[in-house]
Amino acid sequence: MKKHSSNLSKLTNQAIAVLSVIGLSGFPLSAIAETFRLREATVSDVNQAFDSGDLTSEQLVQLYLNRIQAYEDRNAGINALISINSNALAEAKELDRERQEKGKRSPLHGIPIILKDNYDTADMPTTAGSVLLKGSVPPDDAFTVQKLRQAGAIILAKANMSEFASSDGWLGYSSLGGLTLNPYNLSRNPSGSSGGSAAAIAANLAMLATGTDTSGSIRGPAAVTGIVGIKPTQGLVSRDGIVPLTLSFDTAGPMARTVRDAAIALGIMAGVDANDYRTLESQGKSHQDYTPFLKADALNGARIGVAIDFQGGNPEVDALTKAAVAKLRELGATVDVVDFSPKLENLWSLMEKVTAAEFEPQIENYLKTLNTSFPDNLESMISLSLSNRIANSMQALNPGRIHGFKESLEHRELADIEYLSIIHFEFPQVRQEILGIMQAQNLNAIVFPTMLCPASPLYMIQNDPTYQCNVDDPYTPGYLANVSGFPGISVPMGFTEQGLPLGLTFFGAPYTEQELLGFAYAYEQATQFRRPPANTPSLSDESRN
Repeated sequence: MKKHSSNLSKLTNQAIAVLSVIGLSGFPLSAIAETFRLREATVSDVNQAFDSGDLTSEQLVQLYLNRIQAYEDRNAGINALISINSNALAEAKELDRERQEKGKRSPLHGIPIILKDNYDTADMPTTAGSVLLKGSVPPDDAFTVQKLRQAGAIILAKANMSEFASSDGWLGYSSLGGLTLNPYNLSRNPSGSSGGSAAAIAANLAMLATGTDTSGSIRGPAAVTGIVGIKPTQGLVSRDGIVPLTLSFDTAGPMARTVRDAAIALGIMAGVDANDYRTLESQGKSHQDYTPFLKADALNGARIGVAIDFQGGNPEVDALTKAAVAKLRELGATVDVVDFSPKLENLWSLMEKVTAAEFEPQIENYLKTLNTSFPDNLESMISLSLSNRIANSMQALNPGRIHGFKESLEHRELADIEYLSIIHFEFPQVRQEILGIMQAQNLNAIVFPTMLCPASPLYMIQNDPTYQCNVDDPYTPGYLANVSGFPGISVPMGFTEQGLPLGLTFFGAPYTEQELLGFAYAYEQATQFRRPPANTPSLSDESRN
């Protein structure tokens, strides 16, 4: 494997200068730990500390920058981030002043968050993890980024991601950002393509992050890093200003350590956007605040289906799924078996054909919004990827990703009869079957393991006797939500004997996020499986313990 330079060496000089500051003049960070504990802090914890005067946003940003400096380049070397916002401290200081003078805009006022690096930001590069877009600063913010900023959130950093949101066998890798590691086991991956976002939140580099989910890319990373990931109904959150992979499946959503924090972020991210036609369907179906639906007894009286199709990948996954179902019953849910048709058990072959057809025209539409120094078509992307300057450098593209580019170039006809048949006939049948089962069995939600196996070894590790996976594709359960466009929420459901997190998905009908969040919250509160990785402990300036 080629060696890749550390993330910090790729940051701007200004950002490096920010990271080198271990304390801010005017207040000793060690004193903050007397009243506020950063590691595993929630949005509610921070707002309480803000309200009591024990913490400022400026101090909070600095504490997270200290963790980034410690765990991105030294010690664990998670390599979850691809760039740092050099203005984060200044923005925090201004938001502190605004809070004092006018009050807070929202629960996210002064809260630093991390964006997956396919969300456009007009003040930071947006690269989709690719050296092909190195230094590309879009003309404006993505719609969702605008909403987050309007709520008072601070963009702290951009997260590494699988290149152009497709892992192609090299989970956690991008040509620009290098390889992200799973903070629970540094020889395992954080899944893809939102692996950088997931690893950053698991390692407590921020409280909230955004991800995108085309074939499980929010929920899979959330599961293997022990956090919460929401893949909303397609149309609840705008995709405008997000680098596309396959718009038939692409969905944006939040990632957090708790269901409550994820629900807070979802309420702010959701909304109708005239530039994303799918969001017009969500008019009157979204909520600005999902937290009122978070009740510890939400599962009492609920009817939950358990998909029996997703078993046999790993004995520990099967055992913990069985234990999760028992817990649902204990919490008052009626549990019924769901048996999908063989077609729904693995939808990947259909999804692959749609991605091959859509990627070229959709990425080229995005590239045309950038300045002329970057490729403006897929052929140019391939040519640049294969050039000596890149192919023989330490920032070479994943060969599988280049192969994916070529596949898209060969299948670029959106009017192709097979493509149209899949979109207009086969996918509607998938939605009809799911809704038919839920209606016939009077189900509020369906549950299944988010992934059929734990996090797999890093792509360059050929043999790992500790890894057991008895299926070719452990991501198959997640495809249901992408093909149907329906929502799915992954929450922690325990750990393997080796200490690797696993996830349980609550899946439901369109625009039932409020109900699914209630179920996920009730399960989370009853189990309390979340625990931070040992590889990224508290620093001396953030806790007395």
